[in-house]
Amino acid sequence: MEREREPGTVVEVGYAQGWDLTARAPWRPLSAEEARERDAAGLPYVAEYRIPGREAPVEVRLVSWPDHHVGLWVYDEHGRRTHEADYRLLDGDRLLTRITRIWRYAGPDTAEFDEEAPQVTYTLHPDTRGIVSHAPRGSKGSRRETLADVPDGEKWRDRPAFEDWPVISAQVQGLAEPVTLRAAATVAGRDAETDTDTAVDTEPAGLWRAPRPGTAGPVDALFRPGTRMATSAYPDMTVVEPRRLGTLNVPSGLLAIDCPHHAKGPRLTVAVPPGEHVLEEAQVAFGYHCMYDDRWVDTTEPTAVRLRVSEEPAVSWEMALAPEDDVRLLQNGHAYGFGTDGATGAFADAVAWGPLQESVDRAMDHNDPDDAEDFTGSMFLLRTREPESGAELVAFAVCSDGYHPAWVGRSAEGDVVGVVVVVDEMPALADAS
Repeated sequence: MEREREPGTVVEVGYAQGWDLTARAPWRPLSAEEARERDAAGLPYVAEYRIPGREAPVEVRLVSWPDHHVGLWVYDEHGRRTHEADYRLLDGDRLLTRITRIWRYAGPDTAEFDEEAPQVTYTLHPDTRGIVSHAPRGSKGSRRETLADVPDGEKWRDRPAFEDWPVISAQVQGLAEPVTLRAAATVAGRDAETDTDTAVDTEPAGLWRAPRPGTAGPVDALFRPGTRMATSAYPDMTVVEPRRLGTLNVPSGLLAIDCPHHAKGPRLTVAVPPGEHVLEEAQVAFGYHCMYDDRWVDTTEPTAVRLRVSEEPAVSWEMALAPEDDVRLLQNGHAYGFGTDGATGAFADAVAWGPLQESVDRAMDHNDPDDAEDFTGSMFLLRTREPESGAELVAFAVCSDGYHPAWVGRSAEGDVVGVVVVVDEMPALADAS
């Protein structure tokens, strides 16, 4: 007599060190015990969920506790990713559903991430309401944003133990209840007799990685004459001698970095030695063919502004943070900074920000020359001064609105040696070849 099939859905779970997004395959498979050991040690690993007989996985989960991150991809039966979830570990044992992205495909032949596929993105915050972004005509169409009313019960989940992770996408996938998990019968890429890896050790180009906050890049090189640098538009640039534009007096010892139009500022502050510090502008020289005049043009352009606090070299660079900033929440490559809708930033004495900022308003909005000293031919625009304390503010131009990070350089002893704001695209070091 044929055995009656058990109700529900059986899902097999396997583990690996990584996941190849291009091949939709595990990289360097692991046994369950090896994955459990990596989980306990805080090492990254991947869990892959499959329904027997289905070619594409149901979902893939990447865990990287040191990065406070758990990522999730949900796949449809055609092997396309339909959902992405980005969880962040906060408060030790709670996971915030930071970002959820959903793609809707018109039919089985529609390519993954087709630019016309409708998208919905939820971006949530720990203590405030989030944002829902609707793109009904795909990535190149218009977007509409609304406030996200997501209950705490859906925004947060307790961190499961290694053995207790559910199939999070079970409802999305329409899996029949109950969902029963069992270990994968074989571990792909592993020799069953010797229990050794047979997979190539070379990391695939499409290896899935946990998101990391943005970094400063080679900002010190912007102030090192002779350094060869490049951007996508200008592949051959040479750093020239930094241009000194005087000093900034910070008698309180607390430096402010913000848009000088923000009366409620400053958003960012950095402790520095009280007194005057050098203002510098980094510059690069390069040439390009001007299509309008049909001729070659050699020029010198600014790349960054710096408040130089010390002659000591910076051995490390860190992101300047406001008290409310939490780097655990940043998306890959993103950074906190000061916001501007006037393409302007400022270095200033933080304690005197109020009167200094008011002087900026009078000088820039009402053209009152008595309130400011102008700079000529520089990204630095003007200086205002608070007469009683001698505290100063110097405004500088940046090349766009939006958010601009400030990078704090520290010496080998951990002392602040400078603060840099890149005014446009951050160049890369050119190949030595």
